[in-house]
Amino acid sequence: MFKHILLPIDGSELSRKAIPAAIIFARQTAAKLTPYICVDKYPFSQGSDSSHETQNSFKARVEARARDELAKIESNASLAGVPCVGMISTANAPYLGIIQTAEEMGCDVIFMASHGRSGLSGLILGSETQKVLTHSTIPVLVFR
Repeated sequence: MFKHILLPIDGSELSRKAIPAAIIFARQTAAKLTPYICVDKYPFSQGSDSSHETQNSFKARVEARARDELAKIESNASLAGVPCVGMISTANAPYLGIIQTAEEMGCDVIFMASHGRSGLSGLILGSETQKVLTHSTIPVLVFR
């Protein structure tokens, strides 16, 4: 079945609820789990007001926060006997980072949470899950 699962997380409550389910799924399928966080790009231009956090400081802060989150998942996966190493990247949009990371890591499924918005609400909010479903050639398993 599946041998390598990408688990995109964004810090939301729903994303956190998907973590134990992904670990169980990985254990049941004897798959490797790669939790993934797409961190924000530096939000200020290089020549902007000097009162803003520097680019290096911003990058260090968001990556440290992401590594802390990934370390918790890696620990829980290890306790369940699931091989797990987290990944962090920056992309123009989270769905692009998710798809690119899944392809680069050789993942054969993307396991991600969805708020289940549909209709006008889903269209306006532009769900990252919907974008991954639309653009990925890798199968996507949606957790609700």
